[in-house]
Amino acid sequence: MNKSVWTKYGYVWVTLVLFLGSLIGHWVFAWFAFVNEQVAHGEAIEVSGYLVEVLRDTFENWQSEFLQLIWQVAGLAYLLYLGSPQSKEGDDRLEDKIDHILRTIDGNGEDTVRKIDEKYGRT
Repeated sequence: MNKSVWTKYGYVWVTLVLFLGSLIGHWVFAWFAFVNEQVAHGEAIEVSGYLVEVLRDTFENWQSEFLQLIWQVAGLAYLLYLGSPQSKEGDDRLEDKIDHILRTIDGNGEDTVRKIDEKYGRT
């Protein structure tokens, strides 16, 4: 079955649309707030001043929320993928229990465990 790029990466597209929608919404409402503030202080409305302010606010928000979340989610997923000691504790324990069960209930349990270990490169 050959899926289209739209179907295969649907989660990415939805996330991208939500991200861009929230970013555009943030910048539009920031523009209105900037204009109101400039008018209240009797100052000129300049796009350069707006861009400095909105980019500062955007990056400040990303630093405190977005990057922290990225580290927590992506960093944890990456470390689990690499097989950090913390990610292997449960797997090793479970594997040892299964090995013990095989040795206990099967007359050829030791041979079965050895063949499985050889097949998957466990020594």
